[in-house]
Amino acid sequence: MSITKYKPVTRKNIAATPYWEKLDLETRRAVLAVSAVLPFRTNNYILEELIDWDAVPDDPIFRLTIPQRGMLDRHDFEIIAGMIDSGADEVAIARRANAIRRGMNPHPSGQMEHNVPTLDGRPLPGMQHKYSETVLFFAAQAQTCHAYCTFCFRWAQFVGDRELKFEASSVDDLTSYLAGHDEVSDLLFTGGDPMVMSAKVLGRYVEPLLHPRFEHVSNIRIGTKAVAYWPQRFVSDADSDDLLRLFERIVASGKHLAVMGHYNHPAELDTPVAREALRRILSTGAVVRTQSPLVRHINDDPDVWADLWSASVRLGASPYYMFVERDTGPKDYFEVPLARAWQIYREAGSRLSGLGRTARGPVMSATSGKVRVAGVTSIEGIKVFVLEYLQARDPDWVFRPFF
Repeated sequence: MSITKYKPVTRKNIAATPYWEKLDLETRRAVLAVSAVLPFRTNNYILEELIDWDAVPDDPIFRLTIPQRGMLDRHDFEIIAGMIDSGADEVAIARRANAIRRGMNPHPSGQMEHNVPTLDGRPLPGMQHKYSETVLFFAAQAQTCHAYCTFCFRWAQFVGDRELKFEASSVDDLTSYLAGHDEVSDLLFTGGDPMVMSAKVLGRYVEPLLHPRFEHVSNIRIGTKAVAYWPQRFVSDADSDDLLRLFERIVASGKHLAVMGHYNHPAELDTPVAREALRRILSTGAVVRTQSPLVRHINDDPDVWADLWSASVRLGASPYYMFVERDTGPKDYFEVPLARAWQIYREAGSRLSGLGRTARGPVMSATSGKVRVAGVTSIEGIKVFVLEYLQARDPDWVFRPFF
């Protein structure tokens, strides 16, 4: 099957799809209740080519993209579901949903308070400068995705609450800030998903950075799930060729372009169009690095990770990170104990050659930096985690083991 036209599926229209009839009544109730609180969006490619409907509800891509009952606290779920069952006013449901969201730690690790840079004493919302060499940019036009992961730690960007949104729209602010910070070598375009932007809009942000004044910004990264959720973005969309030509211009300027591909399960690499997307991206001179959190119900199995990493290497991508699910949103549904996470990482890596052991993990983002669980050991009879910083606000902490 060749799907070339993108069709979004949301809470408003999922009941009109043929897949609604495949769900039992309790699952339908769960989808409607949970999606009233947490963002829900999928598309026809995921529904038709990635989900194995014979394996539902246990299919990992189904759990990755379709809201599940366990994603809400039991008490909160029954309140929202009961309001929907009784035909409550949408305004009342939204008010209750908003109260539930506020208790779900929408911005973990102080990202809205601690990482926002300033320019001439003015804060720059939509930018983060947590580590000296790396700046993150949240383009306003990139504040959605082709589909939403149910575990997403940036879910607050997508629920329509302006107070929870984190975005920037000024190219001048970006270039002015980078011009005054020669220590910045890496710029990460993130979101949402930058690949929902047209090539023309993305170019408005990128093209000025190809000027010699920004030679110190040697690495440009694009964090995207489009490689898995809508690979047609790089193959058959109306401006997919324009997008690849932009990639080529970035590489030709002497910069390193890294597409940070979010692949959570090897099934996302199994379709011909997903593999063609990878091939076309790599043909521009860009590199693709694969990363994902370790999430219960979806990929908490060393075989899954070994398959994902080996497929990545075979197709020309480099395994990069195994993350720990963040302390936000439906974390109780997805979290895996750290000791188990480390065991999964170790077992998966042991089944690969050195080419597949480039992924670092399990890695958790904290206010102070990125902390890797390097192992478990005993000190004077006490079991402890061996930890190290891979990134830190204080660079002197990096690679220093602690317990």
